Amino acid sequence: MREEHTEQEAHICRGCCETEENEVIELEDGFETNKFEADELEAVDLEAEAPENPEESQEKITVTTSMDLQGSHFLYTQATEKSIKTLDYDYKRCNGCGICAEICPTKALEMGPLHEIATGLDAPAVMMDLEKCTFCRMCSNLCPVHAITFEAVGEVPDEKQYPKYDTFVKINDKCLPCALCEGACPQDAIEVEFTFPKKEEIAPLKEGVEGEIEIDTEKCNFCGICARFCDAFILLEREPTPDNPVPFEQILVDEDKCDYCVLCQDLCPEEAIKVKGERPCEAPKIEGKVKVDELKCTQCARCKTVCPYEAVDLQKPMEGELSLIETNLKECDPQGCRGCFNVCPSELWYVPTDPEDPRKIAFAEDFCTYCGACVKACHLDAIKVERIEVHHTEIPDTPWAAQWRDAIESLKTGVRKGVDRAVHRETETLKAQKFMGITPPGVDEKMLAAVQEKLEALMPALRSAKVRKLWETDSPKNAAAAVKKKIEG
Repeated sequence: MREEHTEQEAHICRGCCETEENEVIELEDGFETNKFEADELEAVDLEAEAPENPEESQEKITVTTSMDLQGSHFLYTQATEKSIKTLDYDYKRCNGCGICAEICPTKALEMGPLHEIATGLDAPAVMMDLEKCTFCRMCSNLCPVHAITFEAVGEVPDEKQYPKYDTFVKINDKCLPCALCEGACPQDAIEVEFTFPKKEEIAPLKEGVEGEIEIDTEKCNFCGICARFCDAFILLEREPTPDNPVPFEQILVDEDKCDYCVLCQDLCPEEAIKVKGERPCEAPKIEGKVKVDELKCTQCARCKTVCPYEAVDLQKPMEGELSLIETNLKECDPQGCRGCFNVCPSELWYVPTDPEDPRKIAFAEDFCTYCGACVKACHLDAIKVERIEVHHTEIPDTPWAAQWRDAIESLKTGVRKGVDRAVHRETETLKAQKFMGITPPGVDEKMLAAVQEKLEALMPALRSAKVRKLWETDSPKNAAAAVKKKIEG
């Protein structure tokens, strides 16, 4: 599906308003625009300095906007002779947190029915008005789940001139690696590649060998290294939960595939395996690589929580506090609704299973990124998110820096100043005039009192839910009779 919008043509002044970006101006309003838009936004009076023959020093620039739908991606494009900018909105990845709409300086983004979407409606949570969008990249740079991405070719400012979240997940030198972080990640953003050889490569299985093997379950942390090394180990997976994000629940040994080589005992970083047998060679060194997909990762910190070796350094996009409003939880049905469950990228919501736990619903705040999607999804207004810190890169000293500072600050305060698009011009105030021969209408106090009395008599009927329902569903005759009865009663 592709939607083309009307092309706009404008004469571009090549004289007094020449800039380094030619046809593209960067405004303090916090977004990029073409010069013909800049004239309107900043109300610059160019007539005094304009050349005698404007047509000779002007050239035309055409701005074309379009929208295309490819699968779950809405592609919004703005094209000129100098550049092509594209905003790619993946509505399947979007969790409806609403940050993009809240910070948009031109109010080009509008939120859809978020509770219905959170509970199963297949629809985009955000829609864009292309006529308002200036492709300022605020929505893409400050989307906490990377549902909006920005691409540009041509003469556009360097992306370093625009701030973004200062987030990271770094795997430090303490990493072995092991398989815990990969299995715990709710976004499938982590991939572990083991590079040390498997047992069969260095010590093929010997049939008929006798021995003993034992796993100390108190010491074992389910790192999975033994299972990666030898097929005799079976690591049973489990669905991670907020109160227990470890992705494995048990490890077994198939002794038909074990020749008691002792190498697994040498490999185990927790000394949880004891083997009585004969060692055929030296155990390999544990080696591998951990890759983190930055576009999928939301810095939920599950990987850091499950890592037994403190090998994960992490910074979230925002810090804050997540809480429940108890007075609004009376009608909460987490099993039936599950709106907050469905939108949370960290999967931190759960229903307590302990019969002595009186809570209907609970959460693991250590995994919260404070995006606020759960707040938007809850139809009972029972969830509250407060942000106290936003981690972001430096805001360069640019004409549009003020708008970016305001947008980032609004993530904490909830107040967005936006852009004043009004054109301020000095106009001559019209002097008051007397219109001869015209008498202004008077007020009949008695008539006004009579009308007010009739309205007051009618109010009980208008406040009655039964009368209003009858008015909407029944005939005018029956509705009028009900109103009359209510007034007389």
